[in-house]
Amino acid sequence: MVVSRDGTLSSTEFYVAASAFSEQWRKFNSALRQWSWVPSPKRPWISHNQVNYMEEGYLSVENVILPELNEEGHRDGDLIEKEECGCAEEDEFIDAAVLIQNDDAGARQYDFHVVYSACYRVPVLYFRAYCSDGQPLLLDDIKKDLPLNSVEQLTRSRWLFITQEEHPQLNRPWYTLHPCGTSEWMKLLQHNDDSAAQGEGIPVDKYLISWFSVVGQVFGLRIPLEMLNLGGTQ
Repeated sequence: MVVSRDGTLSSTEFYVAASAFSEQWRKFNSALRQWSWVPSPKRPWISHNQVNYMEEGYLSVENVILPELNEEGHRDGDLIEKEECGCAEEDEFIDAAVLIQNDDAGARQYDFHVVYSACYRVPVLYFRAYCSDGQPLLLDDIKKDLPLNSVEQLTRSRWLFITQEEHPQLNRPWYTLHPCGTSEWMKLLQHNDDSAAQGEGIPVDKYLISWFSVVGQVFGLRIPLEMLNLGGTQ
């Protein structure tokens, strides 16, 4: 099964793509935080044994600690490590092992949700960040956690920028990477994908892998090459 060549996908295709993404993530990243499918909380009256019930929902990974930035403002670590780490006050150096023991040092944690947009017909990344005491981070604080090239790209790109909107499933304000340009750069990825170029579009099971290889870079998060090189559902 392949998705449309215009870079979009249907809600059913999104569910299939999300299932494939989480399955492959578990296969190649068993030691890291795992993505899971969360059925929509907005339709409690629908029976759980109805097929459409499971297709209404979103992909989620929570309590993520971003890998630390190096001196050049880039990340060397792999995506979403399970170990806890702390954050120090600006210009203050404290050993990471001490920070874990320090109750006053708030560890910056991130929740990421991938939600389908019926309007744009593409996946949308929603996220929020907070310290260990539950205090939410403002956008200016979040940008301090981003690689320098991401901050520059968010400033000048017409396809990639952060807004704050109501989470469509939770009805609470979350930050999001606006999806207005998603279908356009997915078409570009599709054009550069050999298997997609030979067929009618990106295989459904590869769509979210290709998509996250772009949006994950905003946070310095990487997808293993084994997932990017998949030729189809294994």
